[in-house]
Amino acid sequence: MTTMMAMRLASLVTALNVLVASGFSIAAIFRPEAVVPAGSIQTEASLLLAMYAAARTIPLALFALAAIYQRATSALLILGTLAGAVQLLDAGIGLFQHDLGKFAGPLFIAVLQFLAVYLLHRSIRITPQTERG
Repeated sequence: MTTMMAMRLASLVTALNVLVASGFSIAAIFRPEAVVPAGSIQTEASLLLAMYAAARTIPLALFALAAIYQRATSALLILGTLAGAVQLLDAGIGLFQHDLGKFAGPLFIAVLQFLAVYLLHRSIRITPQTERG
């Protein structure tokens, strides 16, 4: 895989990852019933936790999107890895809740994210050898 293709893949996966994560955290603020377990009651505490989640996911999204826009490979490697780790931890929360959807979705995104970051890392490590005369 060429570096350009790997960069495009990592950019696409990372952008989708951080936008989805930000979307869920924003949805939890305005429509908590969309993300909390059925039968849960919205409280001030659940609103505060949703706001804490948004305070973490939105800056990550903004920095990741800025790295993608600037084609900053090293920043994308770091932020993509961080975004994958966040999804992996979200999968752990889904597992704790015994909710297959909240486990499988983040796990899939985390695996896809780590694969894209790995391919980008590998593509920039492989440098063509030039012949010396």
